[in-house]
Amino acid sequence: MDEPKQYDSSDLTGKQRKFCEEYIFDFNGTRAAKAAGYSEDTAYSIASENLKKPEIQAYISELESDLAKTAGISRLRVLKEHEKLAFSSIAHLHNTWIQRKEFEALTDDQKACIAEISTQTKTVQINDQPTQIEFVKIKLYDKQKSLDSISKMLGFDAAQKVDVTSKGEKLTQAPEVKVYNTAPPLAGSEDKIDGK
Repeated sequence: MDEPKQYDSSDLTGKQRKFCEEYIFDFNGTRAAKAAGYSEDTAYSIASENLKKPEIQAYISELESDLAKTAGISRLRVLKEHEKLAFSSIAHLHNTWIQRKEFEALTDDQKACIAEISTQTKTVQINDQPTQIEFVKIKLYDKQKSLDSISKMLGFDAAQKVDVTSKGEKLTQAPEVKVYNTAPPLAGSEDKIDGK
């Protein structure tokens, strides 16, 4: 029996490779064809043709088989992202305890830790003059969740033994369990209930 033919993804054109890479996001061939650079008018038919080609099917399977690699995600990368969040501080976003840094002056890591920024403008009286003051609220991502994730990923959370059966008492013998069959016998069965 012949072995299945192996296809080399390097034989695909740039558009075909892009089509495959787009297709695995949502399995929408028409959208993938458009994103790969095929014309709007022919995207549907090109997608249909591409999905029938064995070399394209093989490359799609290759991409799907290791999505973490395809997306460039590793355990280390996830751990590093949690590290940013876990060890971030609102103090890193300020020059003084009241004066915050300009957003453009923040590092990419500092910006990545910000979950939300909201502003509110209020008019207050200062020396009998109405003055507008802008209040800025900066919310960071949850540090504790990231610390918990780091602990779990690195194995710092030791397994805990939980006794849910004996209420802390030492078991000397397993309790006897009786099982009764209360279902009627199947048609044509010779089994009897309770020996009857």
